[in-house]
Amino acid sequence: MRRFCDGLNRRDGLRAGVAGLFGSAIGLPGVLRAADQSRSKRDVSLIFVFLHGGQSQLDTFDLKPDAPAEFRGEFKPMSTRVPGLQICERLPKMAGCADRYSLIRSFRHHNSDHGPADHYMLTGYFPAAGFNPSLSPNNTRPSAGAVVSRMLGGAGAVPAYVALPKMHPSGGSAFLGANHAPFVIEADPSAPNFNVPDLLPPVAVSGDRLGDRRRLLETIDNFQRNGEAAANAHAGAAGAFRQRAFGLMTSPKAKAAFDIHSEPAKVRDEYGRNTLGQSCLMARRLVEAGVRCVTIDHSNWDTHDENFKVLRETLLPAFDSAMSALFKDLADRGLLDSTIVVASGEFGRTPRINKNAGRDHWGPAFTVLLGGGGIKGGVVVGKTNERAERPVSDPVGPEDLYATMFSLMGIDPKAEVHMPDGRPAAIVNNGKVISELT
Repeated sequence: MRRFCDGLNRRDGLRAGVAGLFGSAIGLPGVLRAADQSRSKRDVSLIFVFLHGGQSQLDTFDLKPDAPAEFRGEFKPMSTRVPGLQICERLPKMAGCADRYSLIRSFRHHNSDHGPADHYMLTGYFPAAGFNPSLSPNNTRPSAGAVVSRMLGGAGAVPAYVALPKMHPSGGSAFLGANHAPFVIEADPSAPNFNVPDLLPPVAVSGDRLGDRRRLLETIDNFQRNGEAAANAHAGAAGAFRQRAFGLMTSPKAKAAFDIHSEPAKVRDEYGRNTLGQSCLMARRLVEAGVRCVTIDHSNWDTHDENFKVLRETLLPAFDSAMSALFKDLADRGLLDSTIVVASGEFGRTPRINKNAGRDHWGPAFTVLLGGGGIKGGVVVGKTNERAERPVSDPVGPEDLYATMFSLMGIDPKAEVHMPDGRPAAIVNNGKVISELT
């Protein structure tokens, strides 16, 4: 696994799901309290594909073929389904569905460090003083999924907010509390023996649970048959929400939503038999089951070295298959109008290629992809200068992205929540809805 330029492996410390992050006293019952919140009239869900490390705008959606060689790079632009819109030749499947998404080419913010920029993009707020990026979670403000959970809640047995294949350190709920923290899958959906650890009954959680899948399934089925009695036995001590936790572990609907092995092989192949592809497929299954927000943390786009080799051989083929299949699948199932899809890193990459054939961090200009949920397709918002160094029209920032997403989900961008001490906190930091997209 390639490591980020700060030396950290983003899986470090993220091993125990929600209970491990917040203490065993919280666990699934705390997460499921979110389901009691009211539902949006529009009933729109969100899939946020976070391209952790920072995707290069010049090598994907904002190519500059007339720039000097030390800027333009190795890839050429290709035409798409949308007349006049060109993207990277290494994204042919995305070119074929360009009418289903739009691009903000003039996206920018003022930070080019992983930790603060991560927080900014995943919450819409630049982190407060004292921010420690090495903590997990490290939120000074709640993430998008936590806000969605707080404002809209979940549906039935499934959680409101799910993070996969792991939780990003800035994906937490901050002052909104553990009720709105994500249900963390903490497993790679592309693994042959994939399962969701926190859907297993506590007695089955052991070090060798993945060694004998048949015995594991028998244990789950036995637990399901006795789930109602077990829930009733614990009701007096743990209350209604603990019964809901038992409900999640034994619910056929919840188990079905997470059972990616039930998907036809052809569908899994279309998404790509890799972490990003199967995470996108899992996200589709989850929103179809009623999950309100799914965050996919996909690493590693931190291409300081051999940028073009890594993009050509690994990152772009996976991205091309996963995202195009997601848009097609959502559309075919009648879910695209009710599901917002966002794909972005924490920043872009430097226009000038470095001495290691790589590109470094670049917050002043990058591209964000959005589609579904009422967003117009085939639109390009803004443009950058001849080297993609900065926007020259229609600058857009994280605040505007959050105002747009929440507005489309039926959440008032001007709404406030309250901190534990009673102080009001705006869910959006003075952002404006991006009118070209709606």
